[in-house]
Amino acid sequence: MTGPTAPGAAEPGTTAAEATAGGPTTTGPATGPGPAEGAAAGPATDGPTATGPATDRPGTAVGREAAGRAVGYRPGRTLPLRVEAVRQLRRRRTLVSLGLVAALPLVLLAAFAIGGAPADDDGGSPGLVPLATGSGPNFAAFVLFAATGFLLPVVVALYCGDTVASEAGWSTLRYLLAAPVPRARLLLRKLAVALGLGALAVVLFAAVALAAGTAAYGWGEVRLPDGGALPASEVLWRMAVVTGYVYGSLLVVGALGFWLSTVTDAPLGAVGGAVGLTIVSTILDAVTALGQARALLPTHRQYAWTDALQPRIEWSGMVEGLVVSGSYAVVLTALAFRGFARKDVVS
Repeated sequence: MTGPTAPGAAEPGTTAAEATAGGPTTTGPATGPGPAEGAAAGPATDGPTATGPATDRPGTAVGREAAGRAVGYRPGRTLPLRVEAVRQLRRRRTLVSLGLVAALPLVLLAAFAIGGAPADDDGGSPGLVPLATGSGPNFAAFVLFAATGFLLPVVVALYCGDTVASEAGWSTLRYLLAAPVPRARLLLRKLAVALGLGALAVVLFAAVALAAGTAAYGWGEVRLPDGGALPASEVLWRMAVVTGYVYGSLLVVGALGFWLSTVTDAPLGAVGGAVGLTIVSTILDAVTALGQARALLPTHRQYAWTDALQPRIEWSGMVEGLVVSGSYAVVLTALAFRGFARKDVVS
């Protein structure tokens, strides 16, 4: 005499396939399989079972771990540009340097107010010194001429030369790479923020100089050294060209500082090396015996922006200067990425 059949159990005389088709699917092995059940269940073990994920599939978590990538890791989300920009903007050296850049035009304005109008005594300027107090744009052009040779190169070298070396000096560079942030992405973020800060410094300097000069001497035409004048209606876009060229000519300084920043752990060494390039190049450019070879020097065309203040703008000198500066910058940046990719970072 047979009792009631347990739920989920196979009826007498039925195969395992028929039992599973008519009742709920069980995850455990069938108890007491007969010959028919073994024959029916045997082929199902050749493929992936329905009780768990296929661990060898590329799209699964285990498959990603086997390929060398952690679960949920996305290189494109590491070290966001906004985070790096905020970190660098909050640093004391950034705030101090931007403050000095904004203060220099005001210091020169105060010097003119105390000592009177400047005079061109050395004969080495393009004639902008005695015209500095003629109008606000004239004052801005003079201030840019005074800062192009040293102040602005130092600021750009500071941002680009300090960006990676400072992390190594703080012993945080290896922790950034262990996050893990890909090395190329780390350098791209560092370089982009450093160049952005350099552009901010140059634009801030020109804007403060133009605003302070306009407040002191009024808005008007740009008086030129040869006696001509640039209409006031063209001042803004001409000054934008001047500012853009000044920044473009400093790319070689920033690229050298950035490359040195990936080579050394001393930020001052990287910044000093980039500033030294400006000094040495300026000295060599004064040696007339070098002839046409001086055209290859990074600072040979650093004052070519004065051609933008002529009644008819001359582009040839500025194009040549940007080509030389950009070529050096591309080579030095490539060296930085190539060397850092192979560097054993221990700091």
